[in-house]
Amino acid sequence: MGSEKEAKSDLLYTEYVTAQLEQLRRLAYALCQDAHRADDLVQEAITKLYLNWHNIHKIVNLDRYVRAIVVREFLNTQRLGWARRVRLSDKPPEGSSPAAASVEDRLVLQAALKQMPPRQRAVVVLRFMCDLSVEDVADILGCSDGTVKSQTSAGLNTLRRHLGAFLLEDRANARH
Repeated sequence: MGSEKEAKSDLLYTEYVTAQLEQLRRLAYALCQDAHRADDLVQEAITKLYLNWHNIHKIVNLDRYVRAIVVREFLNTQRLGWARRVRLSDKPPEGSSPAAASVEDRLVLQAALKQMPPRQRAVVVLRFMCDLSVEDVADILGCSDGTVKSQTSAGLNTLRRHLGAFLLEDRANARH
């Protein structure tokens, strides 16, 4: 009886993770700007989810809970040294990355996001790529609504500075 219940629980976990995997990869990639690190973040997150899956009935919003795990993993890796983040494997990773309007647009956006501190980047990605409310982002990051608002403002200013310089350079090149 117990193993039948465990098998059903494992199946529900597998179905959930399979359905959410690409969305989680996009989130992780937007945060860290590296496909391999994004896969590592997602792997860490779904492992933690699996370890807590028996308590899933206590979670009100599972998608938000899993996004919070990914963001916290990202922020933790920013505080850890290189050696902690390296994972060796005997197989090459799968090569998937999020789609963008163009390669140039993606590179410009990546460069702009890299100019932001990790916490600002997390706020901007959650607010605008995941379309979460200020309250949801505050809950995920464990901070106040005011902190989310100030981090959003600072992050958008960083993006404007970087993207504004790119647009000015692009216009200058178009004139010549």
